[in-house]
Amino acid sequence: MAVDFGGTSVTGIHVLAIERLRNYYGLEQKPVRVTDPYQMLGEVDAQLGEVLGIDTVSAKSRKNSFGIYNHEPFKEYRTHWGQTVLMPDGFVTTVNENGDILSYPQGDLAAGPSAIMPASGYFFDAIIRQKPFNEEDLNPDDNLEEYGLIGDDDLEYWKNATLKARATGKAVMASLGGTGLGDIAHVPGMKLKNPKGIRDITEWYMSIMLRPDFIKTVFDKQTETAIENLRRLHSVIGDNLDVVYICGTDFGTQKSTFCAPEQFDDLWLPYYQRINGWIHENTSWKTFKHSCGAVEPFMTRFIKAGFDIINPVQINASGMDPANLKKKYGKDIVFWGGGIDTQKVLPYSKPEEIRESVLGLCDIFAKDGGYVFNTVHNIQANVPVENIVAVINAVKEFRV
Repeated sequence: MAVDFGGTSVTGIHVLAIERLRNYYGLEQKPVRVTDPYQMLGEVDAQLGEVLGIDTVSAKSRKNSFGIYNHEPFKEYRTHWGQTVLMPDGFVTTVNENGDILSYPQGDLAAGPSAIMPASGYFFDAIIRQKPFNEEDLNPDDNLEEYGLIGDDDLEYWKNATLKARATGKAVMASLGGTGLGDIAHVPGMKLKNPKGIRDITEWYMSIMLRPDFIKTVFDKQTETAIENLRRLHSVIGDNLDVVYICGTDFGTQKSTFCAPEQFDDLWLPYYQRINGWIHENTSWKTFKHSCGAVEPFMTRFIKAGFDIINPVQINASGMDPANLKKKYGKDIVFWGGGIDTQKVLPYSKPEEIRESVLGLCDIFAKDGGYVFNTVHNIQANVPVENIVAVINAVKEFRV
């Protein structure tokens, strides 16, 4: 059984939890680097990674969700909960009259804010900046502004980033961008100064029913661009990448699904097959699909679409019984996650209860291979550090 903590934007740890873990283990006292300002996820550096026993390393994107260069130089940034962290130099915020924190696309204050962190919150939410539109004037190209062809600077960046990651000897993961078909995290266009098209999340979901041809045109053009970008990227990355994050589009709610399986077949399946098909025919990379919720009805479709990996395996959602999932689909897809319920068990249970839960779930998912341990989605800010440590200790106990 392999272990991942911090390899993706959906298998990460909040910066506050990272700081508490570092303090618990007596590691160097230093500000935690924010790797994902949108969700306020922190860096699992080599020192902490050794303690956690991780087998993965992430080649981070050149820019973050706000379109800001996400690497050195960094600056110290004081959060409203009192933690000093390292933010990219271009990241700027303001505070509104309610004490909420506002973030700006590409760090441009003149553009107006694109995300908000409530005064009592620990991460940002997108600000919907949907402009009024006439139905007859809708142009699919407006929803493709952020999906252009990759340039030489980005190619050189990814070449160096994956080469550096490969040198660690761990499995290398990356989100290369451009393949997130209808991912709600991206629809509002937080990195864009003046987003056009359908950018309201509710309107986007309505469009699945009311404007399927519009959605198909967006997905078709996005897929064409994505495949060309993957071709260019592979020419410089080669085998220095093991797992590529394809899409974070959620198809499940806590108790049901966002759409009928037949809608998935019509709107998503052909495009996923094109993207995954190109990757499997031309590279050694494995493809990673994230979808929260009660997605058991989609499992055969995810497999048919060519995904090698499914995450987060939301075991507390309807129909997501771990033993049944492993029995029915374990030979055809890798489960990445599902190691502990992050909604109720991890934050509220006692360490011994957490240990028993982790050991039981690992016993199910790791049987006959095909499992990478992670929690059900990111570890949030105020989870007691003793509970996180209980997870880590249980994983180590299982792997002995």
